Amino acid sequence: MSAFGVYLHIPFCAARCDYCAFATWTDRDHLIDRYLEAMRADIARAVGDGMPAATSVFVGGGTPSLVPADALAEVIASVPTTADAEVTVECNPDDVDAASVATLVDGGVDRLSVGVQSTSAHVLAALGRGHDRTHVDHAVEVIRASGIRSFNLDLIYGAAGESVEDWRSTVEHVLHLEPPHVSAYGLMVEPGTPLAADERRHPDDDDQADKYHLVDELLSTDGLENYEVSNWARPGHESVHNRLYWAQGDYLGVGCAAHSHVDGRRWWNVRTPERYIDLVERGAPTEAAHEVLDDATRRTERLQLSLRTRDGVERAAFDPDTLTLLDGLVTEHPEDEARVVLTRGGRLLANDISTRFADADR
Repeated sequence: MSAFGVYLHIPFCAARCDYCAFATWTDRDHLIDRYLEAMRADIARAVGDGMPAATSVFVGGGTPSLVPADALAEVIASVPTTADAEVTVECNPDDVDAASVATLVDGGVDRLSVGVQSTSAHVLAALGRGHDRTHVDHAVEVIRASGIRSFNLDLIYGAAGESVEDWRSTVEHVLHLEPPHVSAYGLMVEPGTPLAADERRHPDDDDQADKYHLVDELLSTDGLENYEVSNWARPGHESVHNRLYWAQGDYLGVGCAAHSHVDGRRWWNVRTPERYIDLVERGAPTEAAHEVLDDATRRTERLQLSLRTRDGVERAAFDPDTLTLLDGLVTEHPEDEARVVLTRGGRLLANDISTRFADADR
């Protein structure tokens, strides 16, 4: 059976972080019940249209842990899945409690992704986060006690006022919790956000490079293997859903602003929860727009995505002269001499390196 993913978008948040450009709202909680009902109806419609069983389900946002766990579990249960499907829910550390986690686990959730970001109080304040390190410790304790199969701790580096030692402290604190998976992302400045409007708080490229080298060194030494530029995992704990994205797999996005992809056709839903609810309740399509990728674009995207992973790309994707210029940034795959992978330094320049692929018809 081919891999097929389902992404469920929960657009509600208690507060909006200054760096966030996602389709989320802090003043729409009154829509939660109707929105979740609309999601169930939308999923039922997709099933009726022949949607295959999902090999992975990912619930993101927004803040999925903000909505009632039993109601969210009902939405997840409406998605047909394979027997071994991975089901992940994002959550904030301060939302994690034993009852909610137990409800999700009983509902088939086998993975949680916890938005830690930092364990430094002043860095969390700079990011606009409302939790502290005690919430993180408690969340991990609850998650472990639940017996859930896996979890991820999500970090961000490069916030204003964060020193290298602050970052080291965060990573070491996280490692003390013995997570099976860690994601670490450099803070990005997204257009239209409060962060974008305040240049004094923009991250510094050299500072972020230093912090990337540090986190990779610390995580790798502790036994977590880098399997994508920003993701490290112990064996067997890689994210099935994210690997589907990186492999250009097919997936359906349910909810406002959710994106989908099937056989080179990519589409996205209307952006606001009100509009999404209205369209579903009227039985109308929720698609806002779409694009069809030609073969050349699909090849380029395949190479760009694969280059970021430990699988790398076929050596022939680069001209020989280009490979010579990239010496030290790419290296031979340890298990396949016909492929090349990024070095640690190369990962920092992945976007630039991915512009140097050879023409397909050379």
